[in-house]
Amino acid sequence: MLTSLYVRHFAVVEAAEVAFGPGLTVVSGETGAGKSLLVDALMLLAGARADSGMVRAGSDRAELAAEFDLTELPAARDWLQREELDEDGGCQLRRVIRAEGSSKAWINGRPANARQLGELAALLVEIHGQHEHQALLSRPHQLALLDAYAGHDELLAQVRGNATQWRELGARMRKLGGGDDREQRIELLRHEIGELEKWALPAAELAELETQHKRLANAGRLAEGTAGVVELLDGDSEFALRRALGRAQAELGKLAALDDRLNPLLELLDNAGIQLGESADGLARYAQDVDLDPERFAEVDNHLARLHELSRRHRLPVAELHDRLAALQAELAELEGAGDVLEQLMAQRERLLGDYTRAAARLSEARAASATRLGDEVSVLMGELGMAGGLLRVELEPAGGDEPDPQGGERCELLVSANPGQPPRPLRKVASGGELARISLAIEVATLGKDTVGSMIFDEVDSGIGGAVAEVVGQKLRALGSQRQVLCVTHLPQVAAQGHAHLKVSKHSDGDATRTQIQALDAAGRRDELARMLGGLEITRETRAHARQMLERAQST
Repeated sequence: MLTSLYVRHFAVVEAAEVAFGPGLTVVSGETGAGKSLLVDALMLLAGARADSGMVRAGSDRAELAAEFDLTELPAARDWLQREELDEDGGCQLRRVIRAEGSSKAWINGRPANARQLGELAALLVEIHGQHEHQALLSRPHQLALLDAYAGHDELLAQVRGNATQWRELGARMRKLGGGDDREQRIELLRHEIGELEKWALPAAELAELETQHKRLANAGRLAEGTAGVVELLDGDSEFALRRALGRAQAELGKLAALDDRLNPLLELLDNAGIQLGESADGLARYAQDVDLDPERFAEVDNHLARLHELSRRHRLPVAELHDRLAALQAELAELEGAGDVLEQLMAQRERLLGDYTRAAARLSEARAASATRLGDEVSVLMGELGMAGGLLRVELEPAGGDEPDPQGGERCELLVSANPGQPPRPLRKVASGGELARISLAIEVATLGKDTVGSMIFDEVDSGIGGAVAEVVGQKLRALGSQRQVLCVTHLPQVAAQGHAHLKVSKHSDGDATRTQIQALDAAGRRDELARMLGGLEITRETRAHARQMLERAQST
């Protein structure tokens, strides 16, 4: 769920940080105070298009940040892990909008693009009241909602699994039965396998070949260099180390005869002389035995050249060519035995098609029954929400196509009539924002607890209603808040009284600048705000009493 929202230099807000808890949080304020700014901020953090008009006048940039608790949102945690954006189980969305119109976004402190923002936000929050940000208007989402409402998870998994395997087998069959392409592929594979068998080496042999190449390429330098070192150690020059060491040994031997405490040091020089002699003898033998074999060098150099050529052709490091050989051999064996394999795959595919057809038929039957139940339930709720005579019908139509579809054999369309006598029309074509928000609320209440989004935002949900209907809307939102975190921007006291928490948005001007303030209200503050919403600018004893009664009645339900 959403735990905090921070905005700075955003529209008329200089700076505000708001903490959110579970349940229903209502947002109220005077007309024009900026109640919808919180919703606007969340929409921008969900990837909505930004423009310079969102930056506070006189500021160079606006900053937005939201924190979410993912404890009960496994889908969001999995998404972050897949995108390598996870960070200690937390989730922070941040966006900066500059005055010239550019913007940047981050997820858990790492740069993110609009696609990533949108995909993650869809798993975190659902915003109702703005056409472009309602997943409910998407036909695939409507079908998923119907399946979630009716608990079709197991049936849908069978249908999806059978369709996916059927398609995968089809791809293998096309690859194996490629006609002329198959023969050309076999010929190419044989050629490539022949080359790799001749030149590709296991890791240990490749390392030995590279070492040998380095040694042969530098044979002359190795011979000359080691001979020079032998001359330094044990040459004819009076400055050779072995001669100098001999003189040092003789001199120290005389001194040790005068003081036996020097004997251990003399012994060290004797050992050094032995090691120096062995080193000189070993280096002399190495210099004589260095392999100056130009023919062998040419062979090794050619082998490595062919390996590098194969590396470029196969677009693989030289060290992986031997593994590539095994993969090509396996593919060739499969293609050469394609006849038997194709028969087996065809039989498997026929069985899968039968399994899919039976599972899809069961899913279609279950969807038809649940579509009627969902439509009837939402239609009743629409009447309670001030759309008397309104109805929702869940229409299922064949998906079409000759191949198994992972989504099943039908597509879904939510058809709505908001007023008696009006023919049902697709929900995505409903024009009124207020009607759309209330229809969305009815669907959410009907499918209470069925979706996996942690937070729901309702804006304009109470547009054009009042009185008893407004109280019902508030009660439904409160019921929704018992299962999900709900944020509702409202101008109706009947709705505001139902909140578990209440935020007030107010606007202040000092003549030079206008600022919007967002504050969490305590019990007394809630009573006064409800009184203002009931009675306007003048708050009387009667409006306060009425506000107190509304709060007491709401809290007792």
